[in-house]
Amino acid sequence: MPRAPFQVLVLPYRGTAEALEFAVFHRSDYACWPGIAGGGEDDESPLDAAKREAFEEAGLSGMGDFLPLQASCTVPVAFFQESGSWDADLYVIPEHSFGVDGTGQELALSDEHDAVEWLPYAEASARFTYDSNRTALWELNQRLLGLGPRDK
Repeated sequence: MPRAPFQVLVLPYRGTAEALEFAVFHRSDYACWPGIAGGGEDDESPLDAAKREAFEEAGLSGMGDFLPLQASCTVPVAFFQESGSWDADLYVIPEHSFGVDGTGQELALSDEHDAVEWLPYAEASARFTYDSNRTALWELNQRLLGLGPRDK
C-alpha cells in the first residue's frame, strides 16, 4: 500500500488523574525513545492510521479512547523512502498527535521496538528523544489532569 503524506504520533497512557503513566518505546533500529509513530496508508484518515499503528506496534486495540491532540509538527520528506511517490514540491509532511487510553491493556511490541516503559509524566518527558513527542505529551497530560492550556 502506498504511504500517505502524513505521520501520526500515538501516546498511550494509563491510570487516573491521581496516578497517570505514559508509555515510552525504545526503537530497535536506532537508539531513541519515541511514542508510537507511523504513516497513513492509501486514503486512511489520521485517526484510522493512529488506531492501526497503535495495534501494529503495541497491540493496543482500536477500542481504546483515542484523544486527538492539537500538538503537531512537520517532518522533512527526505526521511521517508516512500516520498518519491508524493508531490515533487512537497518538502515536509504533518505529524498528527493522539493520546490513547491503554488502561488494562497488555502491550505487545512489534519488531520496531525492543523495550517499553510506563513512566510518570516528568520521567516520560525527559526520556523522549523528540521535542514533538514532549509537546504532545505536555498537552495530553494537561488535558487528562483537567488543566487548561495556561495552567501550571
